[in-house]
Amino acid sequence: MRFPIQRLEAAHPWALEIVRRLEAAGHEAVFVGGIVRDAVAAELRGEPFTPGDVDLATSAPPDEVRRLFPDLRVLTVGESFGVVVVVAPDGTPYEVATFRTEGRYSDGRRPDAVRWGTLEEDLRRRDFTVNALAATSDGEVIDRVGGIPDLRAGLLRAIGDPKERFAEDHLRMLRAVRLACQLGFQLEERTAAAIRACAPRIRGVSWERIRDELLRTLATPRSAHGVELLRDLGLLPHVLPEIAALGGVPQPPEYHPEGDVLDHTLAALRVADGVWDDPLLKLAVLFHDVGKPAALSRSGGENMGGHCVLGARIAAEALVRLRLPRRDGERVSYLVGEHMRVARLPEMGLGKQVGLLAHGEDVAAPPGDLPRRYPLFADLLRVVICDAEASAHRSAAWLPLLRRGAALLVHLRRIEGVRRARALLTGDDLRALGLPPGPRLGAILDQLHERILSGEIATREEALAEARRLIGGHG
Repeated sequence: MRFPIQRLEAAHPWALEIVRRLEAAGHEAVFVGGIVRDAVAAELRGEPFTPGDVDLATSAPPDEVRRLFPDLRVLTVGESFGVVVVVAPDGTPYEVATFRTEGRYSDGRRPDAVRWGTLEEDLRRRDFTVNALAATSDGEVIDRVGGIPDLRAGLLRAIGDPKERFAEDHLRMLRAVRLACQLGFQLEERTAAAIRACAPRIRGVSWERIRDELLRTLATPRSAHGVELLRDLGLLPHVLPEIAALGGVPQPPEYHPEGDVLDHTLAALRVADGVWDDPLLKLAVLFHDVGKPAALSRSGGENMGGHCVLGARIAAEALVRLRLPRRDGERVSYLVGEHMRVARLPEMGLGKQVGLLAHGEDVAAPPGDLPRRYPLFADLLRVVICDAEASAHRSAAWLPLLRRGAALLVHLRRIEGVRRARALLTGDDLRALGLPPGPRLGAILDQLHERILSGEIATREEALAEARRLIGGHG
C-alpha cells in the first residue's frame, strides 16, 4: 500500500517540505490521520484522491520545530500537548505534533499529562484504527493497529479497549457516529457495545463540542443513519432529548404510513440526505415536527394542531442549549414554525403570499434568483419537500407550491421593474416638461413605464428624451 506523495506535493508542496526539513535534521516525520486514511480508502475503492487538510507528526519536540523553521511563522497553539502550527508562505497552516503518549484523562476530555514518545506509542493512543495510519515522505504507509484491514472491511473500530478510549474523551462516542456516516462504515461490535455502556457520560461534554459533532454528522449524506445510530447507541436522549421524545408518538396512518413521528422525521431526513448537504437545513428537517408530542398532549390526544408554533419554541430552546449562533438558531426555528403555513400558500391572498416569499429577502441578490434573493422561502420549500416526500402526500403537496412560487417570482420581478420604472420617470417629470395633469399625462406615463419594463428604455436621460418626443408629437 502506497501513499500518493506526488498528488500530495501538487496540492500541498509545503507539507512535504516540512517533513523533509525535519528528516534532514535527523528527526522522524510522517503524515498522519485523515489524509492518510482517505488516501488509502480511495486506493482501495479505485477512486481518485484529492488531498484535504494535512496533519504531521514528528519525533522533534516543539522548540526544535520552531528552530528548524525560522523563515516561517510558527504558532504555539498547543505547545503543552506538543502541537505547533507551521504557516506556509501561501498562508496554509500545517499542524505539527510531537509523538506523544498520554496519562489519565480525569476530565473526560484532555490528558492530565503527556510525555514525548515514539511513533508506535503515538499511533496507539489515537481513537480509531482507521485514523491511526501514517505515511512517510517516500509514500510508505505505516499501520500498527490494523487500520488497513478495517478500511477494507468498512469497519470503525476503537483502538485497544474501546471503553478506555471513550473514558479518555467522551466526545469520541459522537465522533464514532459522525465517522461512520462520513465514511459509510459499520461500527465494530465491541466498539458499539462500549458506546452503549458509556452513553450517559456524553453529558459531561460541553454543548459546544456536542453541537460541532452533530452539525458535522448532519453535513454527511447519511445523517438520517446518524440519528438512528444515536438512538440505537443510547446517545439520543442525552444530546437531543426533544428528538428522542418523538419515538412512539402515533400519527394517522392514512397520512403517515411510514410510522410514528420519529419514523417520519428520519424518513424526511433521508430525503434531505439525497439532495442537500446544508447542516442547518437538515437541522430544520430534524426539528420540523418536534412540537407534535406537546400539541397532542394539549389537545387531549385528539389532534396535533398548532404543532408548528410549539415546535418553533422547542427548537429555539434546544438550539440555545446547543450554543448554536443566534442567527442560525433563528433561521432554523423560523423554518420549523412556518413549514405548515407555506404548505397553504396557494390558498392565501396575494399580499400574504408576497409577504411570506419576501421575508428575509436579500435585496442585493438578482431578483430572478429565488434561492439567493429569497433564501428563507427557498429553505421552506426544501423542508416542505422533505416533509411531504416522507408521507403519503408526496409531490401532491409540494408541486403546487413550486408552481405558485414561480408565479410569485414573476410577479415580484414585475413589481421590481415597476419600482425601477417609477424611479426613472414620474408624473412630476412630465409636468415639469409642460404636460398638464389629466388622462393624457397618465397615458403617456404608462406608455413610458411599459417601455422601461420591456427594456427599450434603460436610463433616465432616454426616458426624458422619449417623453419630450411624445409630448411634442401629442402622444
